[in-house]
Amino acid sequence: MIALLQRVAEAAVHVNGCETGRIDRGVLALVAVQRGDREAQADRLLERVLAYRMFPDGRDRMNLDVRQAGGRLLLVPQFTLAADTNSGNRPSFATAAPSAEGERLFDYMLERARRAFPGTQAGEFGAHMKVSLVNDGPVTFWLEVPPG
Repeated sequence: MIALLQRVAEAAVHVNGCETGRIDRGVLALVAVQRGDREAQADRLLERVLAYRMFPDGRDRMNLDVRQAGGRLLLVPQFTLAADTNSGNRPSFATAAPSAEGERLFDYMLERARRAFPGTQAGEFGAHMKVSLVNDGPVTFWLEVPPG
C-alpha cells in the first residue's frame, strides 16, 4: 500500500458538489492499494501514517506526529499512485489492486483509522473527487508498505 502524506494547514474533499471531508491543520493522506496487499499492509501503513513525525516541536524540528501536534487526518483513495510509469507516456495500472479489493482495503484502513484516531475524515472510493489543500511547508512524504 502507498500513502502520499501532505502536512496541511487545511484540506477538503468534495464529491458531486458535496463535502465528504474537511480538516484544519493535519495530514492529508492519498492512499493507493496495490495487487497483493492485505490487511497487514493496511495496518502497517496506518501505523506509519499516524506515527510519522512531520510536525515541528518547540525547536522547529519535525519531531511530532499528527496526534502529538493536535492535528487531524483526511484519507483520500487515489489508485493512480499505484500506477507503473516506467515506460511510455501512458501509465499502466496493472500494479493497482482490482477495484473491489482496493475499496475493501481502503474501507478497512478507514475504519481502523477512525477507531484509532476519532474524527478522521475521508474521500469516497471510486468517485470523481475534488480535493483542495493548503500544503504547510510544503511538507510531503511518500510511504510504502510492499505487498505481502
